[in-house]
Amino acid sequence: MAIISVTSTSVAVNPLKQSQTVGAVLAFLGLKGIMPLLHGSQGCTALTKAVLVQHFRQTIPLSSTAMTEVATILGGEERVEEAILTLVQRSKPEIIGLCSTGLVETRGDDMGRFVKEIRHSHPELDYLPIVLVSTPDFKGTLQDGFAGAVESIVREIPQKSDKQNAYPTQITILASSAFTPGDVQEIKEIVTSFGLVPIVVPDLSGSLDGHIEDSSSAITANGTTLAQLRSIGSSVFTLALGDSMRGGAQILEQRFNIPYEVFSELTGLAAVDKFLQALADISGVSVPEKYRRQRRQLQHVMLENHFYFGCKRVSLALEPDLLWSTVSFLRSLGVQIHSAVTTTRFPLLEKLPIPSVTIGDLEDFEQLAVGSDLLITNSHGVAIAQRLKIPLYRQGIPIFDRLDYGQFTKVGYRGTMQLLFDIGNLFLEQETKVKHKY
Repeated sequence: MAIISVTSTSVAVNPLKQSQTVGAVLAFLGLKGIMPLLHGSQGCTALTKAVLVQHFRQTIPLSSTAMTEVATILGGEERVEEAILTLVQRSKPEIIGLCSTGLVETRGDDMGRFVKEIRHSHPELDYLPIVLVSTPDFKGTLQDGFAGAVESIVREIPQKSDKQNAYPTQITILASSAFTPGDVQEIKEIVTSFGLVPIVVPDLSGSLDGHIEDSSSAITANGTTLAQLRSIGSSVFTLALGDSMRGGAQILEQRFNIPYEVFSELTGLAAVDKFLQALADISGVSVPEKYRRQRRQLQHVMLENHFYFGCKRVSLALEPDLLWSTVSFLRSLGVQIHSAVTTTRFPLLEKLPIPSVTIGDLEDFEQLAVGSDLLITNSHGVAIAQRLKIPLYRQGIPIFDRLDYGQFTKVGYRGTMQLLFDIGNLFLEQETKVKHKY
């Protein structure tokens, strides 16, 4: 079991984590027809939008209550009401995702009361789901905000139904912030091949995969629809992808008595085997031949290229879900984890099969990573890699110096092979440089 250590510094010199607000907005962007609304200053909204635009390289719908100094002192209830009414009139959203920020959380605004009073004053808004999630930036991380938004969605929107009328092939998939839009698309294709109908919450592959829409819209044009969200109570099973999705799956079990299973990773031979076996058990359909062939291909690739990975030392700085998945994959190839840094304490971390995990920032990562053969973190690690003269493999958010990361896929047998090739080629390139040097 890993020993968890927390950095003793009182200030983050080179931050690794993103705020909860970024994570919640990212989750909301996987729903069709939504407008995320941040209750806070314009600066909070601008920073959140900048991170997501940099990462996905596309338009991000986002609105703000634009709290001023006076509004902060007197209270923000009128600002929230005004913002919601304006959005309904101008953008006509099907859902509003309402997020708090550090400003109003510090002030102590009662967001739940705000929403209740707005609904009481405006019964014409009864048709409109307003999903509220608490996302103060002074605590928690992107993963926490993402998980909190998913939990609020499955707590507020799905409707109870007669289990006798449940759809026998419909399953709910809760996908954590560790999965890219490309990952979600691959997961949907795998699940569909078993004859199952997946409802992914949130479905980032519909809205953030970089496609061109037929017409412009102020709200998200694709993603999980409101009708799909309401029908989740009729699903026969829930697949929670990423341990941070366990809370959402438990809410669905409590509300609708839907069984669930948590998959902490979908990268690597054993992890994908387990996932496909679960789908076969749920559907009663044997694993399709194309995945059996992909599995044999992955076995061949692992066998032929394992010597590029054996005893290599890798240092990682990632959010907990993504850290767990990447560490598990690398260890299956014989890689030594030189150091691991993450953003927040998480129950799963102690189960990591490595000596220690540090909860800190990229300054801690730079100190711990000395002597590594490879660094894995987001694009803010470029300067660290240059100073240490160690190659960098980019994972996490944000990634702003590589193209089409939204379509990158690391899940399933094919995604595992692609990840293996990408990292293996970095190791091979380093060996080639050493040979040419001598």
